[in-house]
Amino acid sequence: MFTMSGIRMLFLCILFIFVFMGSSSDAEVYSYSKDTSVIGSIKTYKVKEGESLIEIARDFDLGYNEIVDSNPGLDPYIPGTGISVKIPASWVLPDVALYNGILINLSEMRLYYFFTQKELKLVRTFPIGIGDEGTDTPVGKYRIIEKLVKPSWHVPKSIKKEKPELPNVVPPGPDNPLGSHALRLSLNTILIHGTNKPWGVGRRVSHGCIRLYPEDIPKLFQLVPNGAKVTIIRQPVKVGLKNNKVYIEVHKDDSLSTGYFNEAVNLLRKKNLLKRVNTEKLYRAVIEKSAIPVEISD
Repeated sequence: MFTMSGIRMLFLCILFIFVFMGSSSDAEVYSYSKDTSVIGSIKTYKVKEGESLIEIARDFDLGYNEIVDSNPGLDPYIPGTGISVKIPASWVLPDVALYNGILINLSEMRLYYFFTQKELKLVRTFPIGIGDEGTDTPVGKYRIIEKLVKPSWHVPKSIKKEKPELPNVVPPGPDNPLGSHALRLSLNTILIHGTNKPWGVGRRVSHGCIRLYPEDIPKLFQLVPNGAKVTIIRQPVKVGLKNNKVYIEVHKDDSLSTGYFNEAVNLLRKKNLLKRVNTEKLYRAVIEKSAIPVEISD
């Protein structure tokens, strides 16, 4: 006969199997802990005839930036039939004081949503498009103040100046750039929303809003409650642990003024990991900026 604690443990095991061993569509749900801050895994894929890296990126829920940066030298539009492509579906979690709600790292163009389920610490992650130069997505701490289904797009004056042919309001539908769902931030000129131009995910293309693939925004919308915290940061360098090994992930970002190597050393020192690092591996990872987790343990 099962005790209450035994039943509880059995339920958690079943939940774990469902979440982490289920279908590939659930592959963006991960557990994490203090000692496991590198999630996912890097895979390879052979390009089929006529496929582009843009299409492959979307199939694996990656942004344009991620698949291009991790496959240098390949033509994004015509990579070549049968070519082996790296699928960078692994990430070091950004460094913040508390994992709570939505965390957006502009440097990697990726959104993380942290939540708990039956004592499991879980995170789902999605690629995003962000503000273009001059209309940068602002960093800061915000909240979700409104959730919108089939939102109308009230065209901002700044965009009307660029495209005076646009109406004042674009109704829901295939021509609406907000897509099927939107989450309004407390800085209410900024939305997290879908898009009718999915090629913009993984690029700096918006006027400050955060764009998700059309198939991703309903998932995030369902998960996130009104009032949820939203933290937007820029962290081109991230360090973390997996299987007791040290990893670093470096993204190209012109906003970093202190230098990539100095930033990496400071982060490693902050986490008491510097003495466990091979300096040559660290230096190589910083130079390459491959945008994927690289093991740098001594």
